[in-house]
Amino acid sequence: MTMEQTSISFDKACIFGAGAIGGWMGAALARAGCQLSAVARGAALQALRTQGLTLVHGEQREHFALRAEQDPAALGVQDLVIISVKAPGMPDVAERIAPLIGPQTVVLTAMNGVPWWFLHGGVDASVRGKQLKAVDPEGRIAQAIPLGQVLGSVVHASCSNDAPGVVRRHFGNSLILGEPLATGPGQPPTPRLAALAQLLQRGGIEAKVSDNIQRDAWYKLWGNMTVNPVSALTGATSDRILGDDLVRGLITRVMLEAKEIGARIGLPINESPEDRHAVTLKLGAFKTSMLQDVEAGKPVELDALVGAVREMGQLCGVDTPFTDALLGLARLQARQKGLMA
Repeated sequence: MTMEQTSISFDKACIFGAGAIGGWMGAALARAGCQLSAVARGAALQALRTQGLTLVHGEQREHFALRAEQDPAALGVQDLVIISVKAPGMPDVAERIAPLIGPQTVVLTAMNGVPWWFLHGGVDASVRGKQLKAVDPEGRIAQAIPLGQVLGSVVHASCSNDAPGVVRRHFGNSLILGEPLATGPGQPPTPRLAALAQLLQRGGIEAKVSDNIQRDAWYKLWGNMTVNPVSALTGATSDRILGDDLVRGLITRVMLEAKEIGARIGLPINESPEDRHAVTLKLGAFKTSMLQDVEAGKPVELDALVGAVREMGQLCGVDTPFTDALLGLARLQARQKGLMA
């Protein structure tokens, strides 16, 4: 897909959620010449104010200046806002984001799982436009963030925080961008989509555009929705999870349920679960993000990763007994640990 040069500019860019992925993207925006800011709290806010943003990759360390505030109103309207919080943090974002958004502001989501805009384009007409209660039960996120100003993304990068304000990129450096409201294949990128991809490319990220961002998000989710909750339940790394025949069998059954849901909502996957297991195993032994959240006592993203899939199954008439069992066990554990309401 070719991208024409556009006159759209993103001079003022704000990261809402300056964690690992937000910091990685913020570094790219700073490299590309944006006036960078961040909404942060606690230790992250203090570190960003005193030391700026640091990105580490291998032996390379880069430092970037930015303005960090706890109150979005102190920053004012932005050209670009990147939301890179965990799904449980979205209600708070919805309550506080208004001062950053003007009529021309582009809001880019960089999150795991199923976002609130998922069924508004790129899916079969039978489910298009439906609200997913698992991720936006009262519609507050949709009310706070104008859907017509949203771009979606799928992150393919592994990053972590060495310390507040210090991001380490381990592997992967790519991002897929798309219009959530796009409904047909082969559509050329909109001017704002092309402009943002070019901006991130100038900043050093391998940014690509998609004519169906739901398809790309669904494919990533197809692997994440199983290994994440199993790791949270067991404390095991990915290699041990897939190395256990019984656990691998359960994961395969959940993935087959999700594959059938995808086929019915217009997001078919042309791989088998075993194909995907092979890809995951090539990554070696790693702790999933959900296991890291459990160990750190942070809220977990079960609704966005698993609950939303179950809800879509209900919408399109697919029974999900294995998904239900996995969700029920992981949800009970999270509630017992105080990591989920």
